[in-house]
Amino acid sequence: MTTISVVYVTNNGHTAVLAEAIARGAGAVEGITAQLIEIAQHDIKDGRWSNEHIESLLQQSDAIILGSPTYMGMVSARLKAFLEWAFNPWRAQAWKDKIAAGFTNSASQSGDKLNTLIDLAVFAAQMGMIWVGVGDPPGNNWSGGSRDDVNRLGTWLGAMSQSNSDGPAAEEPPASDRSTAERFGRRVALIARRLTEGTPYEVERQAGR
Repeated sequence: MTTISVVYVTNNGHTAVLAEAIARGAGAVEGITAQLIEIAQHDIKDGRWSNEHIESLLQQSDAIILGSPTYMGMVSARLKAFLEWAFNPWRAQAWKDKIAAGFTNSASQSGDKLNTLIDLAVFAAQMGMIWVGVGDPPGNNWSGGSRDDVNRLGTWLGAMSQSNSDGPAAEEPPASDRSTAERFGRRVALIARRLTEGTPYEVERQAGR
Protein backbone atom coordinates (compact mmCIF):
# COMPACT_ATOMS: atom_id res chain seq x y z
CA MET A 1 0.00 0.00 0.00
CA THR A 2 1.30 3.46 -0.97
CA THR A 3 0.61 6.26 1.52
CA ILE A 4 0.18 9.90 0.50
CA SER A 5 -0.01 12.69 3.08
CA VAL A 6 -1.60 16.00 2.16
CA VAL A 7 -0.14 18.50 4.63
CA TYR A 8 -1.76 21.92 4.65
CA VAL A 9 -2.55 25.14 6.46
CA THR A 10 -5.91 26.86 6.12
CA ASN A 11 -7.60 29.86 7.75
CA ASN A 12 -10.83 30.57 5.89
CA GLY A 13 -11.31 27.00 4.71
CA HIS A 14 -10.47 27.65 1.05
CA THR A 15 -7.12 25.87 1.09
CA ALA A 16 -8.73 23.00 3.02
CA VAL A 17 -11.20 22.54 0.15
CA LEU A 18 -8.26 22.20 -2.23
CA ALA A 19 -6.51 19.75 0.10
CA GLU A 20 -9.64 17.61 0.33
CA ALA A 21 -9.96 17.50 -3.46
CA ILE A 22 -6.32 16.43 -3.83
CA ALA A 23 -6.75 13.70 -1.21
CA ARG A 24 -9.95 12.56 -2.89
CA GLY A 25 -8.21 12.24 -6.25
CA ALA A 26 -5.24 10.42 -4.76
CA GLY A 27 -7.37 8.10 -2.65
CA ALA A 28 -9.41 7.03 -5.68
CA VAL A 29 -6.34 5.31 -7.12
CA GLU A 30 -6.16 1.59 -6.34
CA GLY A 31 -3.52 0.75 -3.78
CA ILE A 32 -3.32 4.29 -2.41
CA THR A 33 -4.08 5.50 1.11
CA ALA A 34 -4.46 9.28 1.24
CA GLN A 35 -4.52 11.15 4.55
CA LEU A 36 -5.19 14.80 5.33
CA ILE A 37 -2.89 16.45 7.86
CA GLU A 38 -3.71 20.00 8.91
CA ILE A 39 -1.00 22.05 10.60
CA ALA A 40 -3.13 23.71 13.26
CA GLN A 41 -2.41 26.85 15.24
CA HIS A 42 -1.91 24.85 18.44
CA ASP A 43 0.92 22.93 16.73
CA ILE A 44 3.00 26.13 16.86
CA LYS A 45 4.64 26.98 20.19
CA ASP A 46 6.96 29.96 20.58
CA GLY A 47 7.10 30.27 16.82
CA ARG A 48 8.18 26.64 16.36
CA TRP A 49 6.24 23.66 15.06
CA SER A 50 5.98 20.55 17.19
CA ASN A 51 3.76 17.50 16.76
CA GLU A 52 5.38 14.09 17.17
CA HIS A 53 2.34 12.19 15.89
CA ILE A 54 2.46 14.05 12.57
CA GLU A 55 6.22 13.49 12.37
CA SER A 56 5.60 9.74 12.55
CA LEU A 57 2.88 9.86 9.87
CA LEU A 58 5.16 11.72 7.49
CA GLN A 59 8.05 9.37 8.07
CA GLN A 60 5.79 6.51 6.98
CA SER A 61 4.50 8.37 3.89
CA ASP A 62 5.65 7.63 0.36
CA ALA A 63 4.53 11.06 -0.90
CA ILE A 64 4.02 14.40 0.83
CA ILE A 65 1.90 17.09 -0.81
CA LEU A 66 2.31 20.51 0.83
CA GLY A 67 -0.31 23.26 0.71
CA SER A 68 -0.62 26.81 1.99
CA PRO A 69 -2.58 29.97 1.30
CA THR A 70 -0.44 32.59 -0.38
CA TYR A 71 -0.01 35.53 1.99
CA MET A 72 1.97 38.55 0.84
CA GLY A 73 3.41 36.48 -2.01
CA MET A 74 4.69 33.60 0.10
CA VAL A 75 3.70 30.63 2.28
CA SER A 76 1.89 31.32 5.54
CA ALA A 77 3.92 31.74 8.73
CA ARG A 78 2.42 28.54 10.12
CA LEU A 79 3.60 26.41 7.22
CA LYS A 80 6.97 28.19 7.25
CA ALA A 81 7.42 27.08 10.87
CA PHE A 82 6.74 23.51 9.76
CA LEU A 83 9.23 23.77 6.89
CA GLU A 84 11.90 25.08 9.22
CA TRP A 85 11.26 22.20 11.62
CA ALA A 86 12.00 19.85 8.72
CA PHE A 87 15.72 20.58 9.21
CA ASN A 88 15.56 17.53 11.49
CA PRO A 89 14.47 15.02 8.80
CA TRP A 90 16.76 16.84 6.35
CA ARG A 91 19.74 16.18 8.59
CA ALA A 92 18.78 12.50 8.75
CA GLN A 93 17.94 12.41 5.00
CA ALA A 94 14.68 10.86 6.17
CA TRP A 95 12.54 12.15 3.29
CA LYS A 96 15.05 11.56 0.51
CA ASP A 97 13.42 10.03 -2.61
CA LYS A 98 9.88 10.53 -1.30
CA ILE A 99 7.51 12.10 -3.84
CA ALA A 100 6.70 15.78 -3.24
CA ALA A 101 4.16 18.20 -4.69
CA GLY A 102 2.53 21.49 -3.72
CA PHE A 103 -0.60 23.60 -3.95
CA THR A 104 -1.78 27.06 -2.97
CA ASN A 105 -4.77 29.40 -2.95
CA SER A 106 -5.18 33.17 -2.94
CA ALA A 107 -7.97 35.70 -3.29
CA SER A 108 -6.36 37.47 -6.24
CA GLN A 109 -6.15 35.91 -9.69
CA SER A 110 -2.36 36.02 -9.47
CA GLY A 111 -1.55 36.95 -5.90
CA ASP A 112 2.04 35.89 -6.71
CA LYS A 113 1.02 32.29 -6.05
CA LEU A 114 3.89 31.06 -8.22
CA ASN A 115 6.35 32.28 -5.61
CA THR A 116 4.69 30.08 -2.98
CA LEU A 117 5.01 27.04 -5.24
CA ILE A 118 8.64 27.88 -5.94
CA ASP A 119 9.28 28.05 -2.18
CA LEU A 120 7.76 24.59 -1.78
CA ALA A 121 9.64 23.12 -4.75
CA VAL A 122 12.98 24.45 -3.50
CA PHE A 123 12.23 23.03 -0.06
CA ALA A 124 11.49 19.62 -1.62
CA ALA A 125 14.71 19.76 -3.64
CA GLN A 126 16.73 20.49 -0.52
CA MET A 127 15.07 17.51 1.16
CA GLY A 128 16.15 15.29 -1.75
CA MET A 129 12.55 14.65 -2.74
CA ILE A 130 11.14 14.06 -6.24
CA TRP A 131 8.82 16.88 -7.34
CA VAL A 132 5.64 16.33 -9.37
CA GLY A 133 3.86 19.16 -11.16
CA VAL A 134 0.44 19.57 -12.74
CA GLY A 135 -0.04 17.50 -15.89
CA ASP A 136 -3.09 19.23 -17.39
CA PRO A 137 -2.73 21.81 -20.20
CA PRO A 138 -3.85 25.35 -19.34
CA GLY A 139 -7.47 26.39 -19.74
CA ASN A 140 -9.28 29.71 -19.99
CA ASN A 141 -6.54 31.15 -22.22
CA TRP A 142 -8.51 31.73 -25.41
CA SER A 143 -11.75 33.40 -26.51
CA GLY A 144 -13.76 30.20 -25.97
CA GLY A 145 -12.32 29.53 -22.52
CA SER A 146 -14.06 30.13 -19.21
CA ARG A 147 -13.74 30.02 -15.42
CA ASP A 148 -15.09 26.48 -15.66
CA ASP A 149 -12.02 25.12 -17.46
CA VAL A 150 -9.68 22.61 -15.85
CA ASN A 151 -6.39 24.33 -14.94
CA ARG A 152 -8.01 27.69 -15.67
CA LEU A 153 -5.12 29.53 -14.01
CA GLY A 154 -2.55 27.88 -16.28
CA THR A 155 -0.23 26.42 -13.65
CA TRP A 156 2.45 23.74 -14.06
CA LEU A 157 4.69 23.73 -10.98
CA GLY A 158 1.84 22.86 -8.60
CA ALA A 159 -1.91 23.22 -8.18
CA MET A 160 -3.33 26.74 -7.88
CA SER A 161 -6.78 27.99 -6.99
CA GLN A 162 -8.41 31.38 -6.56
CA SER A 163 -11.15 32.04 -4.02
CA ASN A 164 -13.08 35.27 -3.58
CA SER A 165 -12.09 36.53 -0.15
CA ASP A 166 -15.70 36.94 0.97
CA GLY A 167 -16.87 33.63 -0.48
CA PRO A 168 -17.78 30.70 1.81
CA ALA A 169 -15.75 27.50 1.55
CA ALA A 170 -18.89 25.77 0.31
CA GLU A 171 -18.62 27.84 -2.88
CA GLU A 172 -14.97 28.82 -3.18
CA PRO A 173 -12.70 27.84 -4.82
CA PRO A 174 -14.89 27.08 -7.86
CA ALA A 175 -15.61 23.59 -9.17
CA SER A 176 -12.99 23.94 -11.90
CA ASP A 177 -10.20 24.45 -9.35
CA ARG A 178 -11.48 21.53 -7.27
CA SER A 179 -11.50 19.33 -10.36
CA THR A 180 -7.96 20.45 -11.23
CA ALA A 181 -6.85 19.61 -7.68
CA GLU A 182 -8.52 16.20 -7.79
CA ARG A 183 -6.80 15.37 -11.08
CA PHE A 184 -3.52 16.59 -9.60
CA GLY A 185 -3.92 14.28 -6.61
CA ARG A 186 -4.57 11.37 -8.93
CA ARG A 187 -1.43 12.16 -10.94
CA VAL A 188 0.75 12.29 -7.84
CA ALA A 189 -0.77 9.02 -6.63
CA LEU A 190 -0.13 7.20 -9.90
CA ILE A 191 3.50 8.35 -9.97
CA ALA A 192 4.02 7.51 -6.30
CA ARG A 193 2.56 4.04 -6.76
CA ARG A 194 4.79 3.44 -9.77
CA LEU A 195 7.89 4.28 -7.75
CA THR A 196 6.96 2.36 -4.60
CA GLU A 197 5.88 -1.00 -5.99
CA GLY A 198 9.30 -2.61 -5.72
CA THR A 199 10.97 -1.32 -8.89
CA PRO A 200 14.65 -2.29 -9.33
CA TYR A 201 15.67 1.21 -8.26
CA GLU A 202 13.63 0.96 -5.06
CA VAL A 203 15.10 -2.45 -4.27
CA GLU A 204 18.63 -1.12 -4.74
CA ARG A 205 17.90 1.96 -2.64
CA GLN A 206 16.61 -0.12 0.22
CA ALA A 207 19.74 -2.28 0.03
CA GLY A 208 21.88 0.85 0.31
CA ARG A 209 23.63 0.31 -3.02
